[in-house]
Amino acid sequence: MLNARKIAVKILVKIEKDNSYSNLTINSIFKDLEISSGDKAFVTALVYGVIERKITLDYVLSKHIKTPLKKVSQFSLAVLRVALYQMMFMDKIPESAAVNEAVKLIKNSKESRNSGFVNAVLRNVLRSENLLPNSDSIEDLSVIYSCPVEIIESLINDYGKSDTIELLKASLEPAPLTLKVNTIKTDIDSFVNEIEVEAQKGEIFGSVILKNGIDIANSKVYKQGKFFVQDTASQKVVTVLNPKPNERMLDMCAAPGGKSFSSAILMENKGEIISCDLYEHKCKLISDGAKRLGLDIISAQVQDATVYNKELGEFDCILCDVLCSGLGIIRRKPEIKYKNIKDFEDLPEIQLKILNNAKKYLKQSGRILYSTCTLRKSENEDVVNRFLSENNDFSLKYSHTFMPHTDGTDGFFCALLEKN
Repeated sequence: MLNARKIAVKILVKIEKDNSYSNLTINSIFKDLEISSGDKAFVTALVYGVIERKITLDYVLSKHIKTPLKKVSQFSLAVLRVALYQMMFMDKIPESAAVNEAVKLIKNSKESRNSGFVNAVLRNVLRSENLLPNSDSIEDLSVIYSCPVEIIESLINDYGKSDTIELLKASLEPAPLTLKVNTIKTDIDSFVNEIEVEAQKGEIFGSVILKNGIDIANSKVYKQGKFFVQDTASQKVVTVLNPKPNERMLDMCAAPGGKSFSSAILMENKGEIISCDLYEHKCKLISDGAKRLGLDIISAQVQDATVYNKELGEFDCILCDVLCSGLGIIRRKPEIKYKNIKDFEDLPEIQLKILNNAKKYLKQSGRILYSTCTLRKSENEDVVNRFLSENNDFSLKYSHTFMPHTDGTDGFFCALLEKN
């Protein structure tokens, strides 16, 4: 019989050891297991929950462990984090059960010698009150919302403390599962009736929000190419570019392909979309997705977005969904927030280089949409303003930052630029 908590610990140790992405590690572990959908959901909730709340959990644990946490073995620390996450943030699980299961897990492992230590730490936490600080200092906000101080400082600098606190709260809320219906193959009402879970129409045409999860890979309507997963903000961004039937469109940083797919649907599968990525395996993802969806106007090509290729020709519209720090999607990929903020310093120059390369492909009176899934102004407004200051033949037609706490979407930025 599978032990869901043991699987969660195994995944967390692997993520920490390999510095790998949570979703890829979860999928690779699940692939080799016969595991029920209920256990899958529980394991996933534990893994994402622990990653999401790691700073908070480690703050509490450090108050009850005399030695530095870095001296605790990875396995025992993962067991402690999983148990503490259940105790603090999973209301339906009795605290005593979380402690007992953690001790049992340690006793049946190679680190059985640590069972007394794990038991003592968790029992001490149970007896404690006021586990977390309650001020709005940056250091306390970091603990309460499990976000590094440097990122909080960056957000406050861009949006002020009040908005930043709301953003931090929203970053810990579950992200909705939003689908884009392939209206080339079906209509919205038919799809909502056909999908096997409760769903409601979203505010964007073709958008559907699921009330519960779904086993996407094994879904009949997925295999039939009737939908793909895409957040509302990402769908809105494509409507801002508004690619039209029979136009030529270039998607410069296309993988995994969602915006190309949305664009092809808006274009009624008429015209041409060249979808580019730097890596062959990512281009294959785009091609496979387009084939499943029956969107035959999409052609995936290996191409460096910073290097001009005259063979591509000219385009009516161009999408520059550039690489970025990703801070707008931390509720979906919580490990992003633990990256060193210094790793983001070179991004604006690369982003501007891609934008300046994009203009070379554009027809007169054509349009470029610059977009990111981050909320850092240095990667958003600042890049666009620099581009406009250096290119007098372009004008800004639209700009918007989508916020999780105000728009109910992922954090996203987009700016529509038109060649005069």
